[in-house]
Amino acid sequence: MNEPPGGRRHAAQPDRELLWSDPFERLALGQRFSGAERTVGEADVNVFAALTGDSHPQHCDPEWARTSPFGARIAHGMLILSFAVGLIPLDPERVLALRRVHDATFKRPVRLGDTISVAGELTALRPVDERTGLVEFTWEIRNQDRALVCRAKVALLWSGGKRAEPSGSSGFWHDDMLGEPPAGEFTPLPL
Repeated sequence: MNEPPGGRRHAAQPDRELLWSDPFERLALGQRFSGAERTVGEADVNVFAALTGDSHPQHCDPEWARTSPFGARIAHGMLILSFAVGLIPLDPERVLALRRVHDATFKRPVRLGDTISVAGELTALRPVDERTGLVEFTWEIRNQDRALVCRAKVALLWSGGKRAEPSGSSGFWHDDMLGEPPAGEFTPLPL
């Protein structure tokens, strides 16, 4: 097998479940995971509506929602994605940041009282520097009937065997790999 750039081999190991405490170098394409479950309640939807300002009657008005195509109140799609993050045992020593969520597709509504769970597969690995890498997953969020409610691609910034340590400067630990941003400007992590 050819070595990828940087000499890191990430062979497919679909039979090996992902360990959230593994360093970046030990991860492999095809690894799978499953998270916990959570029942979505009325208080969850009400608090999310208050926090975000999204008070669409589909989520907040039982009378209005009863006459909608869904026939009842449903949870916000972004609430379901947010819950999915919380259902995964992210190791704070390894998972440094949620880098990107994209291609989210909401397949069916989540009603109040539904129980959701998340599972996924590691689909891409890309070193960022000698200490970190980007890890991309495909996530599937399902309800209590195992029906798919949402699918999304999620990228995480992951720590390698060498811990990401502060450089001693007043900036962030990753400043060395980015260089100095222009004064007053934000510089995102490289894709």
